[in-house]
Amino acid sequence: MADSLSMALAELLRKAETEPDLDTLREGVRVLTQALMELEVAQHLGAERYQRSPERQGERNGYRERTWDTRVGTLELRVPRVRDGGFFPSLLEPRKRAERALVATVREAYVQGVSTRRVDELVKALGLDGISKSQVSVLCQELDTEVERFRTRKLEGTYPYVWVDATFVKTRQDGRVVSMAVVIAVGLNAATGQREILGLDVGPSEDGAFWLRFLRSLVSRGLTGVQLVTSDAHEGLKGAIAAVLQGAGWQRCRTHFMRNALCLVPKGAQQMVAATIRTVFVQPDAASARETWRRVADQLRARFARVAQLMDDAEDEVLTYLSFPPEHWRQLWSNNPQERLNKEVKRRTDVVGIFPNDRAIVRLVGAVLAEYHDEWQIARRYFSAESLAKLGNLPLSDPLPPPTLAKAA
Repeated sequence: MADSLSMALAELLRKAETEPDLDTLREGVRVLTQALMELEVAQHLGAERYQRSPERQGERNGYRERTWDTRVGTLELRVPRVRDGGFFPSLLEPRKRAERALVATVREAYVQGVSTRRVDELVKALGLDGISKSQVSVLCQELDTEVERFRTRKLEGTYPYVWVDATFVKTRQDGRVVSMAVVIAVGLNAATGQREILGLDVGPSEDGAFWLRFLRSLVSRGLTGVQLVTSDAHEGLKGAIAAVLQGAGWQRCRTHFMRNALCLVPKGAQQMVAATIRTVFVQPDAASARETWRRVADQLRARFARVAQLMDDAEDEVLTYLSFPPEHWRQLWSNNPQERLNKEVKRRTDVVGIFPNDRAIVRLVGAVLAEYHDEWQIARRYFSAESLAKLGNLPLSDPLPPPTLAKAA
């Protein structure tokens, strides 16, 4: 065997001298791979080619041509065969054409938001022969196991704060292109002071049953100790929070509230109205914040009666954060931190355009969120231990009223 390997290497050197355009590295990998396969099949059979030996356990049956995609390019190999069909080189993964490094590259490109059509160009840039859109999708399906493990993991500890928000993507459903909500829940782990991705799901945002199912899945996995949920004022979500997270307060996202308020104001006055309402959120304590809220509503009542009425109705919802430690207010009064997460998810999903099904959405978004989850665990604490200790000494905020049976259905 050593003699045949030496002969192969000598032939490689001869080719390198006589063929200046030869890719020496790629050819060297091919020659070494071919020699290793010959060594392995000889060990499998107990004898070299044409060798008569009492230890022989089978017969060769020629070769079959096979291409192998590697980091140095696509190699043309002659894979040894045996008559009983019980041999396959350990270097090559059975029934898979791509080397593991290629699979990792394709998966990383997919998660980073490179569309499946453009991955083919990336593969060619690596010196390979290319890869089809369907092959990319098959390779990416290997992410499913990892994402499902992440989505269904047990939640350990208590999560006093939860932020829930949704972003929208397009998918094919029954021959039509429809918009579906990608719902993401983020929680604050009281033990570590770090944020965690609690879960995600895909469904119709207007369906109250969808929100119920999503929150119940979080509770079944161990979500407990929730004192406050921050979200927009979606009725289906509010009803699900009241039904599933009983006793938890609800914070109406101030950013979403501001958008609702400015829709009731002429464009020319929107900047002034927004600046006036924002004065509420720079107040140093709860009493002055509530006083400022009511004073602003009264100031706007003459010119913008509908905005003033909206403020009257939403005071307790938008100012719920005042019942919690002042150190936490900026993170509690809106979904802005999660809005930034949603923008990153959208950046990755926009290059796909229209997803073939819901499973493909969960695969890509789940992989992105798993990355963020891991990064958060090694970042500095989101809330200090000292400020979190104050939660145990605070009276609970007013929870949402229990929903009617119709709303909870």
